[in-house]
Amino acid sequence: MINNDISFLNELENIILQRLRDDTDESYTARLVSSGEKRVAQKVGEEAVELVLAATSGDREEQLEEAADLMYHLLVLLNSKDIRLANVVSVLLARHASAS
Repeated sequence: MINNDISFLNELENIILQRLRDDTDESYTARLVSSGEKRVAQKVGEEAVELVLAATSGDREEQLEEAADLMYHLLVLLNSKDIRLANVVSVLLARHASAS
């Protein structure tokens, strides 16, 4: 079953923002960001490599899991830099418009 409701990405972004504001040790997100921007960027890189490796394995479930990990960590990185998903979508929309 495919859930086409990608609006959950907005909800996830809001959860990430709340965790960053709360800055509690109970939150993986807050702990990750407090470990520094280099560590956050490293996690994005690790997850990207894991997705690429999963893509070569042919294991769809692993690919989905790694893609989800990458999207989550990318959102953490972006939001820690005060970049919202909507900002990225605006760039994509502009590129699409100029290519049309």
